[in-house]
Amino acid sequence: MDKHFLSVLVKNSSGVLSRISGLFSRRGFNIDSITAGRTQNQSISRMTIALMGNDEVLEQFIKQLNKLEDVIKIIKTKANESVYRELVLVKVNANSEQRASINEIVNIFRCKVVDISKETMTIELTGDESKVNALISLVNEFGIKEIARTGIIALERGDIDINSYDEFFGVEY
Repeated sequence: MDKHFLSVLVKNSSGVLSRISGLFSRRGFNIDSITAGRTQNQSISRMTIALMGNDEVLEQFIKQLNKLEDVIKIIKTKANESVYRELVLVKVNANSEQRASINEIVNIFRCKVVDISKETMTIELTGDESKVNALISLVNEFGIKEIARTGIIALERGDIDINSYDEFFGVEY
């Protein structure tokens, strides 16, 4: 199965996220992550949806999304033409003997320590999915107490934006 990323502009109205996530469950689509937030226009929100499936699954999902009246525009982002990021907070066991080793990892990954207690450290990292997964894998040996991940967000590189995407690529569905 392939991973696909969609940028979706929707009306910023009550229940939009619920209707879209309900579409996933009713149709049996395998969602990997979904993020949403307001755009520079307060009446419009942008969602980044990562889903697993073949091209047929993707096409079917886009058709279903387009049926929702709150959906304004959908584009499939392209890996080489987009920037993808994810934020993760990881709380790890960190007694006094472990802190130096954890701090080495923090420095290598250019993370931030955002909280520290007698027995734990909370680390913040923003990066692509592989960087986030690599950090989690390395700090796992210390014992992970909690993880919170935002899910992936994406923007097109350079002068291209979602409003001009169809003009440059003809990809609007």
